[in-house]
Amino acid sequence: MPQVKVLTRFLIWKYKHISERNFVYLLSILVGLLAGLVTVTLKNLTYFIQSLLEGKFIKDYQTTLYFIFPIIGLLLVFIFQKYILKKEISHGITSTLFAISKRNGIIERYKILASLIAAPITAGFGGSVGLQGPAVSTASAIGANLSQVFHMNTKTRMLLIGCAAAGAMSSMFKAPIAAIIFAVEIFSLDLAFASLIPLLLASISAVLMSYLFQGTHVLLGFELQDEFVIKDILFYVFLGLMTGIASIYFTKMYFLITAFFKRIKNRMYKLIVGGIAIGIMLYFIPPLYGEGYSMINNLLDGNHIAALGETPFDAYTDNIWVVIMLLTGVIIFKAIAMTTTFAAGGVGGIIIPTLFMGSALGNVIAKVINNIGLGFQVSESNFTLIGMTGLMAGVLHAPLTAIFLIAEITGGYELFVPLMIVTAISFAVTKYFIPNSIYTSELAKKGQLITHNKDNNVLMMMNLDKIIETNFKTISVEANLGEILKKGVAKSTRNIFPIVNDEKEFLGIILLDDIRNIMFETNLYESTKVSDLMHSAPDVIDYDKDSMQQIMKKFRYSGAWNLPVIKKGKYHGFISKSKLLTVYRQKLIEVTH
Repeated sequence: MPQVKVLTRFLIWKYKHISERNFVYLLSILVGLLAGLVTVTLKNLTYFIQSLLEGKFIKDYQTTLYFIFPIIGLLLVFIFQKYILKKEISHGITSTLFAISKRNGIIERYKILASLIAAPITAGFGGSVGLQGPAVSTASAIGANLSQVFHMNTKTRMLLIGCAAAGAMSSMFKAPIAAIIFAVEIFSLDLAFASLIPLLLASISAVLMSYLFQGTHVLLGFELQDEFVIKDILFYVFLGLMTGIASIYFTKMYFLITAFFKRIKNRMYKLIVGGIAIGIMLYFIPPLYGEGYSMINNLLDGNHIAALGETPFDAYTDNIWVVIMLLTGVIIFKAIAMTTTFAAGGVGGIIIPTLFMGSALGNVIAKVINNIGLGFQVSESNFTLIGMTGLMAGVLHAPLTAIFLIAEITGGYELFVPLMIVTAISFAVTKYFIPNSIYTSELAKKGQLITHNKDNNVLMMMNLDKIIETNFKTISVEANLGEILKKGVAKSTRNIFPIVNDEKEFLGIILLDDIRNIMFETNLYESTKVSDLMHSAPDVIDYDKDSMQQIMKKFRYSGAWNLPVIKKGKYHGFISKSKLLTVYRQKLIEVTH
């Protein structure tokens, strides 16, 4: 093929004229530019859909269509996944983390377009989700596939995925510094000098792409109106505690609603139930529609009436306590609306809903303090801003990203002290009750969570199938000594024989040492049965449940050199300690050089 020939010629030229390091720098710039383009495309597609729906047609039939639009959006996403893509679209950042930990950073090509199409439809038609997760997912797929095209090694592939994530974050929020921290915190990248430069190049390239297409417009506009005063420090401590509690609520609600929808096996039923539920919530709480940037910006500007929009309770919004109750409803139902959108088949991210919920919570707490009648007065805009930091730190388990993102996108560096106080408290409270974030919880349960621990990361990246050996001769539990010798010893080069029943279920083992003293006594061939000789293995490895870390522990504690593997209740093979350590050493060299 002509394309293959051109690529081959380019690779030969590259090897002769460009060093590996410089080529990685060039690739990181390319990935950053593409990540920026992806993010701009996602935002513009979403705004285009929203502008179509917010024309004269929706103004004439607004109440009805607010109820119907989410169902239409979910239906379109369902049709796209089932009949066009023919694959399900998983949660963007979680699936990227899984690809890093278990697939050596290889991401399927269809994911380049999957979220790019499905996410704008979901959010544009009123799904209460964000676009940051899909942007990271799409950009990461581009980075991973580019690395494969140019035959980069596993370590470089991981770095380019990190560059893509940083680029998507940088372009979305015009926050290049926070974007680098995001890639390090969420994807557990090593912030060494060799990886820092590509991350910087990608982040800068992406933000320049955003400026090129969108000018100086920023998603969240904030000008510092009130300085931090030391007398408010206890109120910020209280805000930290409340954002921690809210983060726990957000996460628990996410898993609770997700579990509920998993019980509904029919995808169309999920869509209908989810769409109706979202429609009802939007009818009573219109700010839940779409991403919700306008509400955040209105709260930052001190305009809570515009933030709430038109609701069935407009006649009562002159009373500040009615406003507080309505904003509290926004806080409570944002997590429900977002998760329902996901669970019903929508595609989106959780970062922006987290900021949305945090801004409302911070604003509510400030309003309560200012109107409770005790003479206290705090800055509502500052509390709104810092509330976003607390929720982001708690829900995402990314405190540094939260601090620098909010400070960078709002220019609120003068509020660093309260930002750090609220973030630290919120993160500590949430971490105590919920050890892992929404992104990482399922991966952590399966032992597939990437961390800054290199040994654990190497173990997670190892492919279990490449370690399992299957050249062991199985012996039926009904066999006798003669059959062991004829069907096992005579035909095997191994000294372990797994014992199975007719259903291939593993029952135990016989070692060559167990029969060495009697193997030449022919008078025992018929009378001595397998059941007389077999015994339990020192331990058993469960293919479906045991992580590589658990397998290592089983070898350490059992002292065995070979352990049997069970897959779906059936005998599957053996893992030897020597093979395990050999593959571990090879993988360690691969990811660290």
